[in-house]
Order: sequence, then structure tokens, then C-alpha cells
Amino acid sequence: MPIKIENMSHVYMEGGPFEYKALDGISVEIHDGEFVGLIGHTGSGKSTLIQHLNGLLKPTSGTIEVNGIKIEHKSKQLKELRQKVGLVFQYPEHQLFEDTVYLDIAFGPKNLGCSPSEIELRVKEAMELVGLDYESIKDRSPFELSGGQRRRVAIAGVLAMKPEILVLDEPTAGLDPRGRDEILGRIAELHRKYNLTTILVSHSMEDIAKLVDRIIVMNKGKIALDGTPEEVFRHAQQLSEMGLAVPNIAHLIKKLREAGLDVPDNIFTVERAKEEILRVLRGGSND
Repeated sequence: MPIKIENMSHVYMEGGPFEYKALDGISVEIHDGEFVGLIGHTGSGKSTLIQHLNGLLKPTSGTIEVNGIKIEHKSKQLKELRQKVGLVFQYPEHQLFEDTVYLDIAFGPKNLGCSPSEIELRVKEAMELVGLDYESIKDRSPFELSGGQRRRVAIAGVLAMKPEILVLDEPTAGLDPRGRDEILGRIAELHRKYNLTTILVSHSMEDIAKLVDRIIVMNKGKIALDGTPEEVFRHAQQLSEMGLAVPNIAHLIKKLREAGLDVPDNIFTVERAKEEILRVLRGGSND
């Protein structure tokens, strides 16, 4: 059981005039190898929650356990925890600071006390995982690269730590469509290839529907919905009331069904919609 959270709350500026309860009695379990989408409007508690997963924040009350490490208010096992949980912040390239790509990716393994040969191996492996050519890019400044490449360098720096759990906070924010597709493709490939427990925070319902096995919806510091994409997106009205929406393709499917086209009502990705529409046009059935 990699992540187990029980009745966890977090209060910012507790006891002060601006006290704010960002998390309110959260209880949830995330299992080995799951690909989880975490969604919610701004201020719902998503970022606060994921910052607890590697100890950047500690619970005001309640408990969180990650791969057997308990993160309580006075927890001290943060170094071990941060080797297990890789956290990629929104706009992670803003955290790049070394002179070369190699040195930036090597920063984490070096701090873990890895030998020079192990560091080199980890940098090579991490760059391969995110689709960057080691020989042609390792000695370049990360600031000479494209936005998508810089994003991949930042993710490689986290992967070089060999985490067991990967947490990504809006990893495609600000990228053009090509860069966005490249990053999402790499994330999906990492999950499939290594069965890496992955938590993706995103505002894009389309990306979430296409990638994840399970969606957790947060609202006002609480978990409002938790289930498969199909289960969660069936609550269109409730999502709308929380300032969210089902993927756009679902609205097209609804219109097609109203027009008499025999397509299932549980379609939330463009790829699946294409398959079903072609099936119907070719005279297929749902049987």
C-alpha cells in the first residue's frame, strides 16, 4: 500500500487572523501501480494534498503513510521519503539552475551520495526515459532548449532519483500542443513500462480521461468524488456545480445520441468516439 491517508487536515497560519483550512478530514488510499488523476478548481486543496506526499507539508491532524513511512506532525524520515516520492511542480523548468543539462539532472543523485559512475548511469537512464539524447544535449545549457525540452530535463531530474511514486502538478502547463503531447506521451509510457504509481494533477478533463485509471475530485478541501473516469464523469451536474466539466467530447456524444446515433453514453475520449462513430457508420452494433 504506497499511500494511505486517514482523516488528514491541514490548516495554514493556524491560530492567526488569516487561518485557513485547506484540507478537511481527507481519507483515501492509493494502491501500487495506479494511475490517478487529481482534479478540482483552484483552491480546492489539490496542491496542498500533493505537497504532503513527500513531506513538504505535514498534516495539522490525522496521518499519512507512504510506503510504510508515517508522515505525522513531527515526522523526521523526510530524506527516505523524498527518495520514494518524486514531485514535479508546475513549471518545473523554473527550478533549473545548473550550467549544463547533465549537472541539473545529476543534482539529486549527487545529494543522495551516489558514486560518480552511478550518477552518470542515472542521468543517462533518466534522459532516455524522457526522450532526450544524452550525447547531444548533456553539455548544453538547459536554458538553450525549447520549453518542452526544458520540461523534460526537469522531469528527468526527478526520475534520476528513482522514485517509486511520481506526482506531477500540471506538467503540461504553458506548453504548445506538440510539447504537451510529448510530455503526456512520456508520462503514459513511464507508467506502462515500470508500473509506476502515478498521480497527475490537471485542469484538462480530456487529458485526464485519456490517461488515468482513477479520478479523485477535490472540492473545498474534501474529496467530492472518487472512481473510474466513467463513474466520475457521469456526475456532470455535480462537476458543473464545482466549477468543473466533463470532457468536451461527451457533449458531442450526447448530441449524437439525441439525433438517434447508436453510440454508448460512456465515451470521454476522442479516440474512443472515433472508433464508435466509425463502427456505427459501417453498420456495426453494440452487441
